[in-house]
Amino acid sequence: GQQPPAPLSAEQLNAQFQAPPASPDQMDRMSYEDTIAKTAGLFGIVLVAAAVAWFVPILMIIGAIGALVLSLVLAFQREPKTGLIFAFAAAEGLLVGGLSSILEGMFPGIAMQAVLATFSVVAVTLVLFRFGKVRTSPRMTKIVLVAMLGYALFSLINFGMMMFGFESEAGPWGMRSMEVFGIPLGVILGIFAVLMGAYMLVMDFELIKNGVEGGAPRKYGWIGA
Repeated sequence: GQQPPAPLSAEQLNAQFQAPPASPDQMDRMSYEDTIAKTAGLFGIVLVAAAVAWFVPILMIIGAIGALVLSLVLAFQREPKTGLIFAFAAAEGLLVGGLSSILEGMFPGIAMQAVLATFSVVAVTLVLFRFGKVRTSPRMTKIVLVAMLGYALFSLINFGMMMFGFESEAGPWGMRSMEVFGIPLGVILGIFAVLMGAYMLVMDFELIKNGVEGGAPRKYGWIGA
């Protein structure tokens, strides 16, 4: 018993044809702007949590455990869970802030060096990616993932050595204090870790690019962030 809608006038039809196409946000699709906004929001949470842990370094332990558990939970989620992502950002902030405070007490100035170095690597990687100078490949991705797991295992074992007093034999930083051709192993591993991190940044940039160009749902911008 419903009446059919009234036909559109010529002026109304002309206005619809001349209207600009809907933006990704209007279609509830992933966009660069929305992903950047989400990233900025999460980065703000990281900074606030880091500031708190800077003055209460013991919170680093909570951050480390929380970040590890939440990263595993998020990795196996089919859909992005905003609450868990916010919690992960907070845990990361506690870890980074507490650890930075402890190391700054041992080596004054090291925290600012780490911040500047981190932003420099991100900026350079983003510029190179933007101009198509760096891309991932399936084989290289497999190599980096295996290397990452190996590096994580080494770090865990080395941390255990330091915690249980083996540093007296290997040095204050465990096996990292060992020298290879006069260069501390920690320096070599540090360079290796930076290269791995840069490659994983490229993977992140490609994920965002593919998501935007493929019209992924807007909620996946949280994964990109």
